[in-house]
Amino acid sequence: MVVGEVKVIPLGEGVSVSRFVRAAIEALRQAGVKVIPGAMSTVIEAGSIEEVFQAVKLAHEAVFKEGAKRVVTSVVVDDRRDKPATVESKLKAIREN
Repeated sequence: MVVGEVKVIPLGEGVSVSRFVRAAIEALRQAGVKVIPGAMSTVIEAGSIEEVFQAVKLAHEAVFKEGAKRVVTSVVVDDRRDKPATVESKLKAIREN
């Protein structure tokens, strides 16, 4: 699995941007990746890096479709290939230590 952290930020849209965040999260869900929304970013999990980037692209475009005129998207990818890694396994590893 590939785990990613995504931030899609509409610029110049005022103080509350929750409707844009909802649109981005819905696009990620429709892309078929696992979605874990957080207070400051969203974590996603997919079978390949291609799936991650396709989902992020859809989220980025969804914010434009919602009416934003400028969007900044940040992505962090954890692509571990020596053993299976999921959001749950990463959390379990830090809880055990």
